[in-house]
Amino acid sequence: MNVEHILRKKEARVVAVRSGSTVEEAIRLMKAENISSLVVKDVCRTEGNTLAGVLSERDIVHALLEKGPALMQTPVSQLMTRCPVTCAPTDSLRHALQLMEDHHIRHLPVLDDGHLIGVVSARDFTRLQLEELGSTADRTAPHQPSAYAH
Repeated sequence: MNVEHILRKKEARVVAVRSGSTVEEAIRLMKAENISSLVVKDVCRTEGNTLAGVLSERDIVHALLEKGPALMQTPVSQLMTRCPVTCAPTDSLRHALQLMEDHHIRHLPVLDDGHLIGVVSARDFTRLQLEELGSTADRTAPHQPSAYAH
């Protein structure tokens, strides 16, 4: 099984913020979308699906200690992780998980020929495990008559 398998099962939309946006705008977007990481794209629309960086809650919390409330008006470009760790859709799930473990990250942008096509997260892997566990339990559990059957 590879990363593409996860991408096919999830919503195709990638939530992104422009590099010139403020940290406050990024936080509001994270809250509205109920996510903890954003893909950062360049301000130039001709960039298409080119990845400029990644901004995570962890990046924000660490910077908050240093900058205090002034952080809110800081451009995302000053805080984002440039050249983030990425994977390809053809990479194995094991490889993607190992990248996440080795680099202590929970979100992994997926690039195909240099173009951003999605993001896989620790939550995606958890969901996949739950599905696998559910289907395994269904195959191995003995049939139990319903307590409501007459």
